[in-house]
Order: sequence, then structure tokens, then C-alpha cells
Amino acid sequence: MPVPSLLAVFAHPDDESLSAGGVLARHAAAGARTAVVTATWAADTRRAAELAEALRILGAGPPRMLGYADARAPRSAPDSARFRDAPLDESVRRLVAHIREFRPEVVVTHDAYGGLSGHEDHVHTHRVTVLAAQAAGLGQLCPEAGAPWWPGALYLATHPHSAVRALTEVVGAHKTVYSVPDELVTTVVDVRPWLEQKTAAVLAHRTEVARGAVPGLVAALPQDARERLLGTEWYIRQGLAPEVPQGSADHVRTELTATV
Repeated sequence: MPVPSLLAVFAHPDDESLSAGGVLARHAAAGARTAVVTATWAADTRRAAELAEALRILGAGPPRMLGYADARAPRSAPDSARFRDAPLDESVRRLVAHIREFRPEVVVTHDAYGGLSGHEDHVHTHRVTVLAAQAAGLGQLCPEAGAPWWPGALYLATHPHSAVRALTEVVGAHKTVYSVPDELVTTVVDVRPWLEQKTAAVLAHRTEVARGAVPGLVAALPQDARERLLGTEWYIRQGLAPEVPQGSADHVRTELTATV
């Protein structure tokens, strides 16, 4: 079964590498089309240049930027609204245009918590992506954004309760850690064969390494600890495409669980 095309949507430069770098590298290595949409930071910033290098390492093409400002860094896009302050319809429409242009079989984004940290931009990216993934298939919504396209499934990057202890042993305790019951996780991906690529992509975000954010923690870890931190990715699958007859022009092959 062919590996499905994959569009990842994350809040900030570095989220794509930390949360889904292994899956992006795996799909690209198998010949699938992959791409990443990043909600915040302007295209002419240093963070955007670092993102471009990370995506080159992962085989995910050039950056696709929605261009909003990071909630905690107004300088990230000084001429644009903070992502959470922008009109919801506008944000959804911008993302729908990317989905319809790229035509992915699978969309990946943050879970409803926004991952372990619960960052407000992560949570809002989840909301916008869920709405856009549904709206993209409905022709009377955002008609100016291109021809309708149904992604087959939405995968939410997450962490199960059972993994949190091992992760905090590597990076230290966080003030608040957001994780989900293990039974909600539908897809567990061993990405150790792509760990070198994933780690290199994380470390390409040199600004975050220098300021001691998670990429900086990764840079300081020995190889075995990096493997424990980055070697597994967890997802919650949500179906999106309606049931249509096999062979219809609108039919999408969607099953990621057998190939991710």
C-alpha cells in the first residue's frame, strides 16, 4: 500500500521537528509528498530560515507560513496580528487554501491540549486545523481558496500518560504536563530509523538551541537519552473523508495506521 501524502500543521518553527519529524522523514523516504504549514513567524525572520533548513533535512519542501505573530513574541511578525487574535474565519481560510493546493491524504497537527506544554498557540493551531480540514472538502466554504479536497484523516500528535515519566526523566519535570489516557492513542510510531534526521532537524532551530528551549535540551543530551525523548511518536487518528464509492474521483486512500 502506498504511503499517503502528508501535510503537517504546527504553531511555531521547531514544533514540526519535535512533534512529527520522524513521521515526516519516514514518509518522505518512502516517496510520499510531504509539507509543513507553520502558523506563526514571518517569512523574513531568522526562525523562518531555520525552519527552511529543518524541512530540507526532513524532505518536507519549502516552508508554508500563515504569517501570524507568536503569542509570546510580537517581533515574530511585527506587521501581523497575534495568531490567537486574528479573525478565526481568516485563519481557517488561509489554511484551507494550503490544504486544497497540496491535496494531502493525511493532515497532522497538535492535539487538543497543544501537546505536553499546552502552549496557547498550539491549542489554537489545533482548533484552526480541525476546522480547516473539514472545511476544505466543502465547496461552498471558502470558494475562493480552490477546488474542494477531503483529507482522508487527521492525526493529532500527542503523548500518553504512560510515556510522561520517561520523558520527564530525560528533560526534567515541567510545571504542567498535558497528556492523554493511553487508550485514546491509536497510532504509535517507532521513528528510531529516522532519529538522526529528526535530531538534525530539531537542532537546525539554532535560535531555540541557543536560548535553552527544548531543542537546546536535545542538544545537551547523550544519544541514548535522545532516543528515549524523540524515538517514538504518538497520534490520535480522526477520520475526515465521507464514505464515497471506490473509484469515485473524490475517493481518497486514507489508512495511515498501516504505514506510519
